[in-house]
This record gives sequence, C-alpha cells and structure tokens, in this order.
Amino acid sequence: MLNRLIAAGVDVFRLNFSHGSAEHHAEVAARIRRQAGYAGRYIGVLADLQGPKIRISGFASGSVELTAGDPFCLDLDTAHDAGDQRRVGIEYRALPEQVVVDDILLLDDGKLRLRVDDVSERTVDCTILIGGRLSSRKGVNKLGGGLAAPALTEKDRSDIAGMAEVDPDFVAVSFVSSSEDINLARALLADVGMSPAIIAKIERAEVVADYDLLDSIIKTAEGVMVARGDLGVEVGDAQLIGIQKDLIKRTRRLDRLVITATQMMESMISNSMPTRAEVFDVANAVLDGTDAVMLSAETAVGQYPIEVVTAMSEAAVGAEAHPVARTSRYRLDREFSSAQEAIALSAMYGANHFSEVRGIATLTERGVTPTMMSRLSSGLPIFGLSRQHKTLQRLALCRGVIPLYFDATAFAAEDIESRVMEFLLDGGYLSRGDFILLTMGSTMGKTGTTDLLKFLPVE
Repeated sequence: MLNRLIAAGVDVFRLNFSHGSAEHHAEVAARIRRQAGYAGRYIGVLADLQGPKIRISGFASGSVELTAGDPFCLDLDTAHDAGDQRRVGIEYRALPEQVVVDDILLLDDGKLRLRVDDVSERTVDCTILIGGRLSSRKGVNKLGGGLAAPALTEKDRSDIAGMAEVDPDFVAVSFVSSSEDINLARALLADVGMSPAIIAKIERAEVVADYDLLDSIIKTAEGVMVARGDLGVEVGDAQLIGIQKDLIKRTRRLDRLVITATQMMESMISNSMPTRAEVFDVANAVLDGTDAVMLSAETAVGQYPIEVVTAMSEAAVGAEAHPVARTSRYRLDREFSSAQEAIALSAMYGANHFSEVRGIATLTERGVTPTMMSRLSSGLPIFGLSRQHKTLQRLALCRGVIPLYFDATAFAAEDIESRVMEFLLDGGYLSRGDFILLTMGSTMGKTGTTDLLKFLPVE
C-alpha cells in the first residue's frame, strides 16, 4: 500500500503521534523509506505531535444525546467514565479559570454548542444551544479562542525523547501560541541528537488575530500548517477562507513552507470520487501558493486511499496549469539580503522571462537555495541536486522542487556543468535543444556559497 501511495503522488507521509507507540511509528517510517528507495524517490516523514487537545472525559454509556435548551455541566469532579445527559468530566483542569459567563463552547469540532451560564472553581454550568450526539473524549474549543494550554505536553516531551528511531524530516508542533514553543521543541529534539525542520500548526484564533505574533512564529519555524480543523472551529468557517489565503501569502513572503490541511477530500473516506467542491478546494489552495495539501482520515482510515491521493494530485496538477499559478509579482521592490538570495531569485526572474528555459538546476548542501526559489512561481521544475539525503527528503515538501541525488564533489570543477546536463538528460528531465538555468557555489561542498548563475544550452 505504501508503494502504491508513493506511485499515486505522495511526497511526504505524516505519522500522527496522537495514536500508536514510538516503536510502531519507527517501524512505519522504516517501511516508508524502504519503499521510497524501491521507487527511486525521496519521500519525507513528518511526525505530528498531539499537543494539548482539550477534551471531555467519558460517558458511562459511551455517548449521549444532548437536546437544545437543556442544562449541561462540565465538572472536574465527575469520574472519568461516569458522564450522562446532564454532566461530564473534563480532562483540562484549568477550564473554569479560562471561561466566563456567556462564552460559547464548541464540542466535537463545533458540531455541538454550549453557552456558559455560571462558573465555579470545579464546574462550568452551561445551556445547550445546538444539541446532538456527543461521545466520549471529544474536543472542546471556545468560540474566538482563548483556551490556552501549553503547546508541548508531557506526552509530547515523552514522544520527542523516543523519536530517534523514527528520525523524522519534519516535526509538527500543535497549538503553537508563541515562537518560544518552537524554540523549546527544537531544543528538546537537539537533546536527543535530532534537527528536523519544525512545522508550526496554526490552530489558535488569538495567533491569527495578532500579525506580529504570527510573523514571529512563522520566522522561527521552517514552515507552518494551516490546520483548518481547530482553527475553523475557533474563528468560524466564513472567516477561515480569508485567513487561509493570508497565511499562505504571508508564509511564502517570509521564505517558509506552508501546508494546507484538514477535510480537503473528506467525502472520499467512504466514496470513490471527490465532490466538485473538494476538487475546487484543493485547486484554490494550490492557486493561493500552498506547498502541500494534506490528507488525514481519507488515507488513515478511509476506504479509497489510492483514489483520493490520485484525485488530489490531479487537482493540483490541473491548478498548476493555470497561468495564475505560474507567475509571481511580489518581491519586485525588495532588496536581497545575501548573494545566495540574489542568485536564487535572479534565476527565477530569468526563468519567467526567457521562454527557452525548461528548468532550473541548483547544486545545494542544505536546500536553502531551492527553497528560496520555490517561494516564487514559474511553472518550471526546480531540480534540487544534492549529495545529502536529509536535504533531499526535506526538499520533497517544497513546491515545484524535484529532489535528485547528485554528488558534485565527485567531479572536477570544469566538468560539473556537462555532468549535470548529462545527468538530467539521462533521467529524461530535459531534451536536447532546451536551455537550463544552473546555480552553484564557486566552492563545492560548502554550505551557503551559491554565487554563480549560468544559462546553459542542453547539448
């Protein structure tokens, strides 16, 4: 199945640490890398930490039917599995301190709504506004945000401590509220000898409401995830539309990666074809500039994992064929901060204004130059050529980048251009008579030295 998913178009696999053991995730990660090797592909592995999901406890019968207008109590003293139609325990002990009368609480991703009527040290008494069936351990959010548990829980810290065998390329931190959350995760990973790229999951209403705070989080992480589930519950779906577009645009301008996630093709959990609205949702995220679109339940428990990956891939390719997805106008008035950035963005400008160019090849150690290039759109492939396997696996998440193993240090300096050309021709990426843009450093094998840009005819 992993092999078939890779063939269908998967570039990165997400391992959800809300479920399963570290040993199980390590076993799956090893399978992914083995199958990627068989396929001749570089595939990234993303470890997604659970974070502080605020949940109710359990019901004695497993679930209850709540009726609008009835009272309902969230009670710290109700036993773990003793909930009923009038009350249920709450696992988040600080809830009474963080709500006030007339707050609206959202249960089970917003399907049920409660109005807070009274708050004591141990209870939150509510009236049911929107009822329905509520089962054990469903999540709780507050409309407008404000339930702020620490981003890294004891479980997350334990998962990080045992993550070395998984050796992920990316680690996603849930419910990020500040740049300190990212720095703490990075330090804990460094303590166990790992330095994966950190993806900040944007899920809190108060974060997207404060642009300075949001920008500091984006700059501190290597990328962000527009986590539309909890974020949509807190801000409302109508507001989420603009927030998604702004987040993608803001993240690209700050030279970071961006993933759009949650319910992208939800109907395909049980249907073999997506709805037209779902295809448009994926395509619009691509047109907005997202690096990746992510599936969750559709491939974790869905009945049609291959079909949904294929459908999502086709929607993305279809969107990328549109002229809007192939051009970029921003950065035109921005000064470059380094020779490396000047070379990277000059290459993209050249690609967008010289119709004979069929691709951009960049020799890279850490992947910085191709990542910068991928922030601008050209519609042309960016060939990330590196001898570093970790770099190539990370580049799998960059939009428009094709990661390929190429060890430039194995050749004499005067032979590198012809070797690159031969390599891409043999791989079927170029044809004779094409032009290619090549960027590299005058010092081979050294990080941050990209200072050369050449237009080369493919001969």
